[in-house]
Amino acid sequence: MSDTHQLKRGLKNRHVQLLAIGGAIGTGLFLGSGRAIHLAGPSIIFAYLITGIICFFIMRALGELLLSNLNHHSFIDFVEEYLGDRAAFITGWTYWFCWLSLAMADLTAVGLYMQFWIPWLPQWIPALVVLVALLLMNLTAVKYFGEMEFWFALIKVIAIISLIIIGIIMIVTGFTTDAGVAAFSNMWNYGGWFPNGTMGFILSFQMVVFAFTGIELVGLTAGETEDPEKVIPMAINNIPLRIILFYVGSLAIIMSIYPWTAVNPSASPFVAVFTAVGIAAAAGIVNFVVLTSAASATNSGIFSTGRMIYALAKRGHAPSSMRRLTHSSVPYQATIFSAAVLLITVVLNYVMPEAVFVMITSISTFCFIFIWAMMVICHLKYRKKNPELAAQSKFKMPLFPVMNYIILAFFVFILGILALNEDTRIALLFTPIWFVILWAFYSMLNTDDEDALSEELIEMAGVKEIYKKPKKDDSDDYII
Repeated sequence: MSDTHQLKRGLKNRHVQLLAIGGAIGTGLFLGSGRAIHLAGPSIIFAYLITGIICFFIMRALGELLLSNLNHHSFIDFVEEYLGDRAAFITGWTYWFCWLSLAMADLTAVGLYMQFWIPWLPQWIPALVVLVALLLMNLTAVKYFGEMEFWFALIKVIAIISLIIIGIIMIVTGFTTDAGVAAFSNMWNYGGWFPNGTMGFILSFQMVVFAFTGIELVGLTAGETEDPEKVIPMAINNIPLRIILFYVGSLAIIMSIYPWTAVNPSASPFVAVFTAVGIAAAAGIVNFVVLTSAASATNSGIFSTGRMIYALAKRGHAPSSMRRLTHSSVPYQATIFSAAVLLITVVLNYVMPEAVFVMITSISTFCFIFIWAMMVICHLKYRKKNPELAAQSKFKMPLFPVMNYIILAFFVFILGILALNEDTRIALLFTPIWFVILWAFYSMLNTDDEDALSEELIEMAGVKEIYKKPKKDDSDDYII
């Protein structure tokens, strides 16, 4: 297959670096950090540090996999190679669902954020306009997607750095707010680091983990990245610095300016800080930042779901027409299909009760944990089956294999926490239905062969199951 019949490497280093930053900074930091602080107090910093470290090692495992075979264009290729065809089918469609759910939530949020300036504007109008605009941009060339994400992420970075600089000046000068004098001691003078006890700290992981969903998007851009052997390691290795600066740094500054007890859980602490120094348009500025953040997440959702459908079609897990590319090497049918489904879900979300919406996004969180777990398991399989190749790797995951098992144990811990919350507990009960449907659907389509993952599970059970592996279309991708 010629290079013209494949995805093009149109993402530059700056695109990938800002994609990695954007994936590590969610809207929750700007709007949801007040609730997180209220729940855990200053210990929320440790929750972000722990989760950030876990995510860093997940990305190191993913990075080692991606660089071990540059002919593979996404982590789904590795799932198929090391865990089998059925696992690739389930993982691919689950990842598609994950991003579809996130995009649904963020596209709906776009309309709500626009009502800050135009209260009378129906929510669905700006949502539809943004969806169409992002779809058209995604259908041009991958470099335009990268360019859009570059500027979206840059806006978030500027907002956070501005908060940190302004906050440091306020602390150094002893600035007085309505809650008292700004000082670093405010972080521990109001009940210590764990004012709500261990349980408050543990429960905070629910929103902290959700804040990092999407960090693995870099792994989906490997097939469209210029010089991936240089760019991917750089993006991954900078994750710890970004976590310390953007999450730990901003939250530490906020709780130094305002004692954690004075932070309003229902309002953005960013607005409070900017307002305290006399910036009259603080609320509008933060609303603009979260609007671009929501648009960024929707943009990433359209990109990732389109690429995932394309990858599934390449291995016979989706209609072959989804493999068709434009002359700019964009999988246009897969992208349009995902955008069309996204439009339907936005319309449905507009009329759905809030409880249903919460359940859908909670299911998405569970599914992301599954995706991350599959990455870690694939890395274990890779090291086991290819010791010579792994020995030659210049980007090895540190602390293998102990860290792999620590990560998997962390996921079990998170699932236990989510089971404690009534809202997410309902989603936990419904999530297995999704995997059962995918498992059964694959079995209906395939009846003659067996994949690596099921073979291991079947051997453990002492039985054998036969099913047919789907035929792959090895012909060239269609170009229009």
